[in-house]
Amino acid sequence: MTRVGTELELTVDDVAHGGWCVGRHEDQVVFVRHTLPGERVRVRVTEQTTRFLRGDAVEVLEASPDRVEAPCAFAGPGKCGGCDWQHASPESQRRLKGRVVVEQLRRIAGIERDVEVEELPGTPDGLGWRTRVRFSVDEDGHAGLRRHRSHEVEPVDRCLIAHPGVTELGVPEVRWNGVRDVEAVASAARADRAVIVNPVQAKLGTLPELKASSAVLRRFKGGRVQQVRGRKGVRENVDGREFRVSAGGFWQVHPEAGHVLTHAVLEALGPKPGETALDLFCGAGLFTRFLAEAVGPEGRAMAVESGTDAVRDARYNLRDLEQVRIEQGDATAQLREWADVRADVVALDPPRSGAGKEAVRLIAGTRPRAVAYVSCDPATLARDLAEFERRKYRLTELRAFDAFPMTHHVECLAVLEPVKLAPRHREQD
Repeated sequence: MTRVGTELELTVDDVAHGGWCVGRHEDQVVFVRHTLPGERVRVRVTEQTTRFLRGDAVEVLEASPDRVEAPCAFAGPGKCGGCDWQHASPESQRRLKGRVVVEQLRRIAGIERDVEVEELPGTPDGLGWRTRVRFSVDEDGHAGLRRHRSHEVEPVDRCLIAHPGVTELGVPEVRWNGVRDVEAVASAARADRAVIVNPVQAKLGTLPELKASSAVLRRFKGGRVQQVRGRKGVRENVDGREFRVSAGGFWQVHPEAGHVLTHAVLEALGPKPGETALDLFCGAGLFTRFLAEAVGPEGRAMAVESGTDAVRDARYNLRDLEQVRIEQGDATAQLREWADVRADVVALDPPRSGAGKEAVRLIAGTRPRAVAYVSCDPATLARDLAEFERRKYRLTELRAFDAFPMTHHVECLAVLEPVKLAPRHREQD
C-alpha cells in the first residue's frame, strides 16, 4: 500500500548527502527535506521505495536552534528546488556540509578526518553570489526554477542567490514564448552579461527585451552554443589575469571561488621552476595559467579539456605562455597518450561524476610528488580517494569551501602525496 501523500511524525536524527536529513518511522528510514537535525516534524511523504521513504517537513513541531526564517518566498515544501538550506543559519549550513563530507569519507573511503567548511568572502548572508542561473520556462512563457525532483516550473519574480548582474537582466519579468529554458550569465569582474536561449522549435522566434544590455546566444540540442548577437562569452579576472569564458562553458559560479581555489591549489602543490605540471579537466585554463607561470619557461604545463569552446578559451587565455600545451579530448584517454610523461604536480577538477578508477591509476602512474583534486561531490571524491590509496597515494590535507551557500553543494580540495614505503616494503613490491 502506498504511503505517498500521507503524513507522519518523526524526530530527525542527522544530516544526509544531497540536502536531506534522515530519521526513522516504525523502523523505516525516512529522508526529509526542509528540516534540521534534532527537530521533530510532521512529514508529507513524496516518494516510496522498498527500502526508504522521502518526504517534506510540512510542519515543525520542535525547532532546532539553528533554524531561521527562509529569506526567499519561493523556498519550502513543494516550491523551488534550487536551495536546500534556506531555513538554516549560514554557520549551521557549513557545519552540516562538513558533517556530510566526514560521513562520505568514512563510509566510502574508510577515511577518518575532521572537516571544517570555510566561508568564502563577500557572501556572509549566503545571497547574491550565483553568476550563472538556468531558468526553466513553463507553457505560458513564464521563467522560473524547477521544483525539487520534478519537471514542474515554480514561477519566481527573482532568485535571491543570483548575482546582481543576473538579477539586473530581469529574466523572470518578461515572457519567453517558444523557449524551453534560459541561462543567464554575468561576469563577477566586468559588466559583461549573456543569456543563452534554448528554443522549443528549430527556428528561434522573437525574444523579449531585457532590462539590461546583454549578449544573446542560442543553445542547440547536444549543447552546442551559437552567437545571436554580442559577445560569445564573458570576461573574468583572477589576480589581475583576464580570462575569456564562453557563455556556455565552465567557470566557478561564486565570485570568489576562482581566486580562493587557485591560491589553495598553488599552496598545496608548490610548483617550482622547471617542473612539469598537469592540469586535467582544465576548463578555460584557470589553474593552468598559474601553474605555467610558477614552472616558468623552463618548465611545462600540460592541460586537457573535452569541451570545444573551453579549449578554444584556454588556448586564447594562455596564448602568451610558450610552456603551455593544451589538448582537447577525454582526460583518461589523454593520460594514456601521456604514459611516458613524468609529472611533478597534478591538478584536476573533474565534473560531479569524478575522475574514475582508470584516470586515478594513470595519474599515479605519472609519479607526481603532489596531487590537488578539486571536487564538488564528496561521494565521488571519496570513491576516488579510496582508489588513490590503493595506488599508494595518501590524503595529506583536505579543505572544504562553502562555494554554494543555501544549497547542499560544497567544494573540496584534497591533497595527495605518495606513500613513502620502508626499504623492505619496496623490496617486496
